[in-house]
Amino acid sequence: MKNIEIAVVGAGLAGQVAAIALARSGRDVALIAPKADRVDKRTTALMDQSIRFLDRLGLWSAIEPSAAMLSTMQILDGTDRLLRAPTVAFRSSEIGLPAFGWNMPNDVLLKTLAEAVSRESNITVIEALAETIELGKHEATITLDNGETVVASFVIGADGRKSKVREAAGIDVRSWSYPQTAVVLNFSHTRPHNNVSTEFHTPTGPFTQVPLVGNRSSLVWVVTPAQAAELSSLPLEELSKRVEERMQSMLGTVSVEDSVQTWPLSSMTAHRFGKDRVALVGEAGHGFPPIGAQGLNLSLRDIIVLTELLGTLTGGPLPAEAGSKFDRRRRVDVVSRTLSVDLLNRSLLSAFLPMQVARAAGLHVLSSVAPLRGLVMREGIEPGRGLKALPSLLVGSLKRSWRG
Repeated sequence: MKNIEIAVVGAGLAGQVAAIALARSGRDVALIAPKADRVDKRTTALMDQSIRFLDRLGLWSAIEPSAAMLSTMQILDGTDRLLRAPTVAFRSSEIGLPAFGWNMPNDVLLKTLAEAVSRESNITVIEALAETIELGKHEATITLDNGETVVASFVIGADGRKSKVREAAGIDVRSWSYPQTAVVLNFSHTRPHNNVSTEFHTPTGPFTQVPLVGNRSSLVWVVTPAQAAELSSLPLEELSKRVEERMQSMLGTVSVEDSVQTWPLSSMTAHRFGKDRVALVGEAGHGFPPIGAQGLNLSLRDIIVLTELLGTLTGGPLPAEAGSKFDRRRRVDVVSRTLSVDLLNRSLLSAFLPMQVARAAGLHVLSSVAPLRGLVMREGIEPGRGLKALPSLLVGSLKRSWRG
């Protein structure tokens, strides 16, 4: 039997970052998950707040050489509807940043995190599956598939959408699916991307190109399930032509790389994100379609809050109500992001004319009103940042109007 302060169940991106952050804050952590040998060909775009957090953990310097800056994010209306939205370009320079964030391969993230975990003296890695989890008033008992047991004062569920930790805590979920599938791939191109990410809004969903290092980009192409099946079965040469055509040859000749993947789109939100001596991070608490770079960024904000609640360099007992405090602190952020992603996706699918008018009008306002565009950009990279900047934006706007 092993006794530990904090048990993190699940060793994906969110689980490893949670273990590292809490270990660095002085806590004794067990990271519990079976060994995974699969290669993750996907990429992840992390916003400025997430990068700063990774930098504080001493991880960013190893990741940065493999990451591409996202300095401009532009939205183009790729529909043939009567009411088409104008093109909107968001430039990080408008809010005083060199980049909104960086896009990087998941395998680089996973390798860097695994190396950091192996070097961390406060982390015990247990390569086993958590079979049963019993939550008591003062501690949790985790029985592993190798017959061992782990007793922990606090449990973090980072074990995905089918979370055993969430189930043990008796927390239900609300889940729903969309009539869409994401085709996910990487491709090279003959023209430089200049650190510009382009998102075409199409009748089936977003078509989003995100820069990678060099003349390469990642792509999330949201289509119907039938279209996804057809696209993923095409020879790479033919698929390359389809991608280039959809991109309007903006990046020149396209060459799609091997390992094209498809992901049916769905969303999930737990009714609670923490309870007593349990907290849920990442997809144990919330799951999104790959739209708007929300997934891991939201998960890292989970971990930032959790570290504030549980981490301490001076030790001390873990508060029994920490899970409930975590739930209260994360609710507004998670719920608001869930609603915004859902609304954006449904607005693209909707044939309801007022919905199309509202989307086009909203993008028109953003393209025309710089202070509002700046607020949206700040809020997009860090919740609350845009609202904090609102007074100065209003003052600046008034000064300009007086001068005029």
